[in-house]
Amino acid sequence: MRKPFLSSFLFLFFAFVLSLAIGSVFISPAEMWKILRGMGDEKFTFIIWNIRLPRTILVALTGAALSGSGAAYQGLFRNPLADPFLIGVASGAGLGAVIAMSIQWPYTFWGLMAIPAASFIFALLTVFIVYFLARVGQTVPTTNLILAGVAFSSFATSLTSFLMLRSTSEVRRALGWLLGGASQAGWTAILAMLPYLVIGLGILIIFGYRLNLLQFGDDQAQHMGVNVNRTKTILLIASSLATAAAVAFSGIIGFIGLVVPHIMRLWFGADYRRLIPLSIISGASALLLSDIIARVVLAPQEIPVGIITALVGAPFFLWVLRRVKNQGYW
Repeated sequence: MRKPFLSSFLFLFFAFVLSLAIGSVFISPAEMWKILRGMGDEKFTFIIWNIRLPRTILVALTGAALSGSGAAYQGLFRNPLADPFLIGVASGAGLGAVIAMSIQWPYTFWGLMAIPAASFIFALLTVFIVYFLARVGQTVPTTNLILAGVAFSSFATSLTSFLMLRSTSEVRRALGWLLGGASQAGWTAILAMLPYLVIGLGILIIFGYRLNLLQFGDDQAQHMGVNVNRTKTILLIASSLATAAAVAFSGIIGFIGLVVPHIMRLWFGADYRRLIPLSIISGASALLLSDIIARVVLAPQEIPVGIITALVGAPFFLWVLRRVKNQGYW
């Protein structure tokens, strides 16, 4: 059990250092070590502490939130195609964030706290709407879930675009946010995001064992002592809270919540006590590497990280869809 976590942490450390080093000015690991000891160049010290470190932490936290919630959604719905992007939760959370942005809250800690709060409310509302529309009796077919998610996602995106057009002073900020990226990078944004993230992901990790029992079906889980309705409600709220925190500060970034949990499941098994923490760690690494690619592929121009994740995630989604069609669920 230790090896998966050790390798995941080492990969995360590598991605973290690489993210700090790469930019318009390359900063070597040796120089970063000097900065940590307070002996680095003044210019490099400013770049690391005020620009790159908060951005890197924000991107890592976003990847962790999306992957952790994606793993939980897949287990909760017992559906390999359920993730915050595909079932419309990210778009719903995005709509809530844009509504909060249009009010023009001050760029303070409490002003920023309003954005993830609005995202959370709309993310949770989206989950219940999509689940209600997709449900047939006691089951939620894959096709219904995707169609309901796509339909509601289109609706939420249309409303988001309308609000952006109406709120001309916030269009540039909202457009950059919508495409995905660390547009809100800064220590204040990280502090505002952390409470939602810690609570949401912490609950998902704690409920890993109960999520395992839910894979046997509601009746069997009930016989094993799980309060099914309460457990599902708590997991929905926690997953939506983590998704909302990520979307509020980094925009709509697709497929991370689908790709990373699947890879972790294929490599290390479907035990959610391990799968969720591994997805959280590896999701942070994956989004950091995607962000690095987004910075260097057309340097000095930077492209939104959501484009990179979509280019990788869309073919992976088609592979998973074919696997589900041919083999059924895992």
